[in-house]
Amino acid sequence: MMGTNMKLLSVAIPCYNSQEYMEHAIKTLLTGKDEMEIIIVNDGSKDNTAAIADDYAKRYPDIIKAIHQENGGHGEAVNTGLAAATGLYFKVVDSDDWVNEAALAKVLSTLRSLVTDGKMVDLFIANYVYEKPSINKHKVMDYKTALPQEKIFTWNDIMFFKQSQQIIMHAAIYRTKLLKDCGLKLPSHTFYVDNIFVYQPLPYVKTLYYLDVNLYRYFIGRDDQSVNEKNMIKRIDQQIRITKIMIDYKDIMAIKNRKLKNYMIKYLTMMMAVSSVFLIKENTPESLAKKKELWEYLEKNNRRLYHRIHNKVLGRSMTLPGKAGRKIVEVGYRISRKIYGFT
Repeated sequence: MMGTNMKLLSVAIPCYNSQEYMEHAIKTLLTGKDEMEIIIVNDGSKDNTAAIADDYAKRYPDIIKAIHQENGGHGEAVNTGLAAATGLYFKVVDSDDWVNEAALAKVLSTLRSLVTDGKMVDLFIANYVYEKPSINKHKVMDYKTALPQEKIFTWNDIMFFKQSQQIIMHAAIYRTKLLKDCGLKLPSHTFYVDNIFVYQPLPYVKTLYYLDVNLYRYFIGRDDQSVNEKNMIKRIDQQIRITKIMIDYKDIMAIKNRKLKNYMIKYLTMMMAVSSVFLIKENTPESLAKKKELWEYLEKNNRRLYHRIHNKVLGRSMTLPGKAGRKIVEVGYRISRKIYGFT
């Protein structure tokens, strides 16, 4: 049951030099009114971000908190937001993204009903939308063929996940206590930490709920974005670091629930493939050596998992030698651009 002062949903907004767009994110979240706790984390910005955050906290003292810290990167900002969160549920909204107000109202209504009925779920999932204003296009990413709709379910009830249906940070709303209890702590000064955010807590998740609404609007198109193709190649060492952290995290081959285990293997396969694609695309002796070392790292740390991933089509194509292997990777890369919205 909710107390009178209990917040239903805490949302952390990591901000770094976000003065140009952070207000849009904040304003869309404010439509959730008193059930919301909005935590603006100013991650050592050098522009007007801090002043904007303080202004909103002053104007909405019962809803908005402004926290200022030395620059620690996206992961450290999420850690700070989670530590400060008092709401029953927790979500991250990046400062250049936003939420759909009508969808947010429906999400809050559904969460409220679950809490009131004493049926709090561990993971609540909603759709997200790739927004590309530069070409006036958007693409809805939903889970209608993968998850039961508008009912509490378990991992045993999940259906087939297409490669484009990975549960990413933008789709996930976790029970706050679960994130704190599982010891989630993202690495600082590293991109792509969102993969850890949606991967590490999964073995602790027992109950799930999927609402088919287009909640999260994921902006694609800025030159400095981490999913920009040039940046993914430039920051490949950080992608590798995140992948290794996920390999080291847990022996997922020992997970008893077959469907959960298969989902986590599929997610890690995607991570190995993304790293391999960009290392092959860079096509230098150094990058190809890094690809070889990454696969050897997986084999050394978990031989059973290595064979499981390597034997998947995606995994095999990433390790084929010579021109044939590179050709397959190029085709895979073009497909992945469409699936993951790379710019």
